[in-house]
Formats: sequence, structure tokens, C-alpha cells
Amino acid sequence: MSIVLKNIEKRVESAVAHYWKTLATQSKKQSAGDADRGGRASVTGGKQMDGFCRLIEQVLIDNGMSRENIYFDKKLELPGFFRPTKKWDILVVYKNTLVAAMEFKSQKGPSFGNNLNNRSEEAIGTAQDLWTAFREGAFDKSHRPWLGWLMLIEDCPASRTPVSVSEPHFPVFPEFKNTSYMMRYEQLLRKLVRERLYDSSALLASTEKQGMFRPTYLAPVLA
Repeated sequence: MSIVLKNIEKRVESAVAHYWKTLATQSKKQSAGDADRGGRASVTGGKQMDGFCRLIEQVLIDNGMSRENIYFDKKLELPGFFRPTKKWDILVVYKNTLVAAMEFKSQKGPSFGNNLNNRSEEAIGTAQDLWTAFREGAFDKSHRPWLGWLMLIEDCPASRTPVSVSEPHFPVFPEFKNTSYMMRYEQLLRKLVRERLYDSSALLASTEKQGMFRPTYLAPVLA
């Protein structure tokens, strides 16, 4: 079955522009009340990835899914195995069957190292929690749901410059040597799909100029 993707490049550009515009607005509002928080305020305010939620919602509708079966602003909790619930960014539930669950994450500079580790642990743990809950019957008689993960990273020297690795006891895998944080995100997303933790993933790299993006690794989000 072929998937309809109407004006997908313009829609992605619009979602990226929404991301940067929302961050700028959040930063101005929050830094006015708490100057010490700096750039962190803009990335903890939420809503910056809503453009991608709306994009996926429209793609699903274009391909025959009813809007009432798509959730991205409420009722986003799914049961977990290692924790009671996990709130996803977008869910598709049809006739009490979990069809799909998706996460949309982002990262802007300057702190890429620790955030990459946190995002990696989050992506792996989120999938493992869901699949274990699925195995234990948390979703009743649902068929295997489709999982997707999208990552938007700021395209800047700090994300594109190769960084060293620490190997005090054992060597790291060769694909991680002499790599940038952007390349390591690409490795993460490829491996998440290869190991079947997610069915598809996408990595977008964007400058802070609104509406401009450079696709680094773009697997079909609805493959």
C-alpha cells in the first residue's frame, strides 16, 4: 500500500519554522522572569514540536485515518511495565487497538554531549518499556503497534565537529570514533530501527534560521 505524502517538504519546513519560532518566544517570556535560566528555559517550555504533531496528524488523515483516532494534545498516556504510564507525543488508537505511537525530540546547542546520552537512554528505555508491557498483555489483543522516533538537532559547529571518546578499560565500537554528535545521533537512530525497537526513525538537522533545514538522515516516518 502506497502512502500519500502531500507537500511533505513544505510541511516539514513549516514544522521546523514553528520549532524555532516557539523557542524564541519561550526564551523571551521566561528569561524576562528568570534571567539565570538562560537557553534552558526555551527548551523546557514544551510545544516547540507541535508542528511535527500536526504534520503527522494531517498525513494520517490524508491516508484515511479519522481525526478522532489520533491523539496529540490529550489522552497520550500508555501503560508501561517498569512504570505505571508513559506519555507519548502522538498516538493512534482505533477500536481499542493501539495502532501507532510516536515521539518527537529536539536538541539545540551548546550542550550536546550529556543530552545525547540522556536522549539515547530515553529512546531505548521508552521502547523497551512499551514492548515489555505489550508482551505482558497491556494492550489487550492489539496487534504489534508501529513505533516511530523523530529527532531534530541544531546544525551548528558544536554538533558537526568530531569529538573524542573515553576508553579507560575497553575500546568503543569503531563507528563511534572520530564522529560528531550529529553522526552519533544518526548511529543511534539507525540502530534503534535495526534492533527493532522502533519501526522507523528520522533525524533532521536545522539552523536557527526559520524554515530552513538540512536532512541528515531521513527515514520515512510512516514506513
